[in-house]
Amino acid sequence: MYPHVESALEYHNAYTLLVAVMLSAQTTDAAVNKVTPELFRRWPNPEAMASAQPSEVGECIRTIGFWRAKAAHCTEMAQILMADYGGEVPQTMEELVKLPGVGRKTANIVLNKMFNTVDGIAVDTHVYRIASRLRLTSAATPLAAEQDLLSLLPHELWKDVNEEWIHFGRDICTARNPTCSACPLSDICPSCGQPNRWFKGSGKKSSKR
Repeated sequence: MYPHVESALEYHNAYTLLVAVMLSAQTTDAAVNKVTPELFRRWPNPEAMASAQPSEVGECIRTIGFWRAKAAHCTEMAQILMADYGGEVPQTMEELVKLPGVGRKTANIVLNKMFNTVDGIAVDTHVYRIASRLRLTSAATPLAAEQDLLSLLPHELWKDVNEEWIHFGRDICTARNPTCSACPLSDICPSCGQPNRWFKGSGKKSSKR
C-alpha cells in the first residue's frame, strides 16, 4: 500500500531531523512543521542552538505540546553535540539515547533516515496501536512493544515499518473509528469491528494507544 513513503516532518540534515523528531513527541507532524521554519532560521545548527536560551526557544515552539521541556532539551542536546561531538549528530544508538530528550524511537528514526543504520523499529503511537490490534504485542509500553516486533518481523522489513504504519494508521487504522470495512487486514485482524476491546495482558484499551 505504501511502497515509497516519506516522512511528513520537514528537515534538511541530521541536526534538523533530530530536533524535529524530538519536538514531535505527543504532537502532530503538522504542528511541528509550523514551528520549525522559524526555529531553524534562528538556530540553524548545533552551534547556534547551544547558545540559545531555553526561554527563547520555548517562545518559538510554544504552540506544540510540552514546549518548555522540549525547548530545554533542544538547547541541552546542542550543547552536548558541541562539547562532545564537534557539533555533529552521533551515529550510534548508544550515543544518541544519551542525549536529552532522545529515546529509542527518535534514535531509530535518525539512524534510519540519515545514516542508513537499521538497529530497530521506531514505535510511535500509530505503530503501537496497530501492533496491539493485530495482537503482535501485548506490551504495556511502545518501548517494550519494539522488542516484540523485532522478534516477529524479518530485519529487511524494519527500515520502513514506521513510515508505512504511520500512513496506515492515519488512513485506515485510526485511533478512533477505524475503517475496518476498508482494511485489507480485516480477515486476519482479531480487532476488526471491535477495536475498543480490552487486550489480554495489556490492561489498556486500544483506543488509548
